[in-house]
Amino acid sequence: MGVIKDRHGTHYASKAVPEKPKGLQAAVARELNNGKTVQKNLRRSLGTKDIREANIRAKPVLADFDQIIAKAKARLAATTVPMVKRTSLNDTEIKRMAEWVYAKALAWDERVRFGGRDEMERLEAEHLRLKGTPLGPWAVPYEQWPQRGVPRSVFEENRAELVDTLREIRQAAAMGDLSVVQDHVLEAMWAFNIELDEHSAAYIKLSTACLHSYLRALEAIEKRDAGITVETPAIALPGAAAITEGGTLQDALDGWKRHRARPKRTVDEFSRSVKMFIQLHGNMAVAAIKKKHALDYRKALQDVPRHRTGDLLRAPLPTQAEWGREHPGELRITAATINKQLGGVQSICIWASDNGLVPDDVQWIDPFSKLRLPEERSERTSFEVAELQLLFNAAVFTEHQFPLGAHGNAGYWMPVLALFTGARQAELGGLTAANVQTDAETSVPLLYFVTERARGKRVKTDASERVVPVHLEVIRLGFLNYVEERRKADGADAWIFPSVSPDKGRAGVPAFSQWFGRYLRAAGVTDKAKVFHSFRHTVKDALRRGRADHEMREALIGHAQASSVSWGYGANAMLSRFGAAALSDAVNSISYPGLDLSRVKPLDVPMRTRGDTKAT
Repeated sequence: MGVIKDRHGTHYASKAVPEKPKGLQAAVARELNNGKTVQKNLRRSLGTKDIREANIRAKPVLADFDQIIAKAKARLAATTVPMVKRTSLNDTEIKRMAEWVYAKALAWDERVRFGGRDEMERLEAEHLRLKGTPLGPWAVPYEQWPQRGVPRSVFEENRAELVDTLREIRQAAAMGDLSVVQDHVLEAMWAFNIELDEHSAAYIKLSTACLHSYLRALEAIEKRDAGITVETPAIALPGAAAITEGGTLQDALDGWKRHRARPKRTVDEFSRSVKMFIQLHGNMAVAAIKKKHALDYRKALQDVPRHRTGDLLRAPLPTQAEWGREHPGELRITAATINKQLGGVQSICIWASDNGLVPDDVQWIDPFSKLRLPEERSERTSFEVAELQLLFNAAVFTEHQFPLGAHGNAGYWMPVLALFTGARQAELGGLTAANVQTDAETSVPLLYFVTERARGKRVKTDASERVVPVHLEVIRLGFLNYVEERRKADGADAWIFPSVSPDKGRAGVPAFSQWFGRYLRAAGVTDKAKVFHSFRHTVKDALRRGRADHEMREALIGHAQASSVSWGYGANAMLSRFGAAALSDAVNSISYPGLDLSRVKPLDVPMRTRGDTKAT
């Protein structure tokens, strides 16, 4: 069992790779990393013609085969996305699949024509692995072939067979008979991981393109028989590196990731953008990406439905876009989301151009330039004083009743700090005791919003690195004492709000943000345009009413401006330019006439919130 003998009497260990689960044969091919799209059989020479010795040698080999299949099954189970049968293909997909049929036929001819004896031995072994039978018979046994090239008798036999095949395919093309290339169509769909409805118009269109490509390949082989040079094009598959000058899009993404530490959210977003582009166009060289590819990508994104669940959520971009076209009544993803995906691929391409992945002799122009779609203006707006009063009259602030979702003391201090700094949630969640300092000259307490990559702390842009004096109202409510208690407890590096610190991932600030939205509505602020980010708009309005000029307002809020180029970014640059006293005056000019915070209970000692079970 599991031992076969070839026509020369040599025994092989053999094991068929099951067809199910679907995709296993392709997974085994990937496990072997042998360049094949599928692996139907596993074969290995046992190096003996003695059946008893072969049976002894076969046991560890067959066990190795079982291990290979088991690994492939495990990987398949972890990565498989259920195949969705499609009913349409875009022109780019059809063109690339037809080109694959053409290139594959010429590549096979080149191996046989120029490979000689050694190459034929490899082809024979491959055929045994895939089909379980020898490749021949040949007019001359391949052991007697020359080191390079083919024997004349084999050449004449192949040329005569080509004439017959050409006649058959030309007749089929004239009659519109697509059945003669169905094997090539199925191989192309398998290679490109596409399952297409055989009754769809797209299937006929793909079959027609493959028929023309195969006929063109046979005509090219006929030219080779006449001594005319015909180059074999590169065979490019989705997810495979394109054989061309310069780095591929995947190379660029990998290099961009290695270049320096970046926020995980940005890495995830850019990786998804690149993945979807590759799903549509393949892993192209960056230098080969043209405006047409970018436009096709944008068009596919515009067809993606907004609400996706189950198999559709995990499906590749072409499948999602096709589903959207078949359901025109469904809402599409927003222009802002499309622009984000376009911007992700664009940023990676620009990085590639700036870092040597585009050859110097290639004139590369950003293909994503001017492709952004008009976006609806953000509905986020400032809080009204009445809305702020509703929020700060809530029990978190007046009674220190902390729901589970409030993340303890963060539920109190983050909204209070945002009201007088305009800081983003992630900036507040990343504060440490060391980020609260006192200016030596003026004794003004300062908040430093800075990047600390080693701890996962990042700000949105270079201009977001800044220093903001602590407002007198925040001091009155006990913030400085609170920070000192955190410093005593866990040192200068202590997170001020450990339950939402950057190392908590999605369980930190993202979870807090969801809670705050719910709590805001429960407090009576029902306008959905009012969210945590509304504090930034509110503070900008307050600074505008106060004594700060435009340049100082933008610096305090963390916005880039033209003058920043001359005086630089960051907390120290701000202190040098404006001085702590002037910055403190600007921040303390923030006021909200009509807002009564007298009921807000000071919180100068971190409160233990374990045991609070009520959630809002």
